[in-house]
Amino acid sequence: MPRVAVYNTKGEQVGDIELRDDIFGVEVNEALVHQAVVRYLANQRQGTASTKTRGEVSGGGRKPWRQKGTGRARHGSIRSPIWVGGGTVFGPKPRDYRQAMPKKARRAALRSALSSKVAAGEFLVLDELQLAQPKTRQVVELLANLKAKGSSALLVTADVDRNVVLSARNIPGVGTTRAGDLNVYDVVRHSKVIATKDAVAKIEEVLG
Repeated sequence: MPRVAVYNTKGEQVGDIELRDDIFGVEVNEALVHQAVVRYLANQRQGTASTKTRGEVSGGGRKPWRQKGTGRARHGSIRSPIWVGGGTVFGPKPRDYRQAMPKKARRAALRSALSSKVAAGEFLVLDELQLAQPKTRQVVELLANLKAKGSSALLVTADVDRNVVLSARNIPGVGTTRAGDLNVYDVVRHSKVIATKDAVAKIEEVLG
């Protein structure tokens, strides 16, 4: 089983923890991780972009001039796509970009992402993370103590911690999430994942 060090907020090692092999030590399936990331980004799209076709643009019901005899090109409507102010051909219409992915596949992708972080030494465990009040400086000092300052980091707590969220939201590249909301995209896009011991237990409970 993978074993990683446990640190306190000062960056001092206070012990170690044994992680479940079936969650943090699986063989990385890059194709599955890629599919999960693509699905996540696709599901964030609103799909509300819309353009008007020639049938939806107002005006143009009358033929601009007679068919023959004027010396000009023949036209049937001033809302033709070749006219300024005309309709759009093959433009975007509201659509649903959502992609489906089986629950087992999503969880397997998350296990792969977490395992890759552990194997690369980019998964750090804190004994606890408690802030009496929102203080950005305290989170900056925490990242510096863990040698994660200047790089993107994801702080994972067991439950939503308002003080942690407010303290970290102004730091570029730093994100927060609770263990139950952890997803592949957040894990992959951050250089380091910093989780509390309670959060690790929650992850193992959800993915176990």
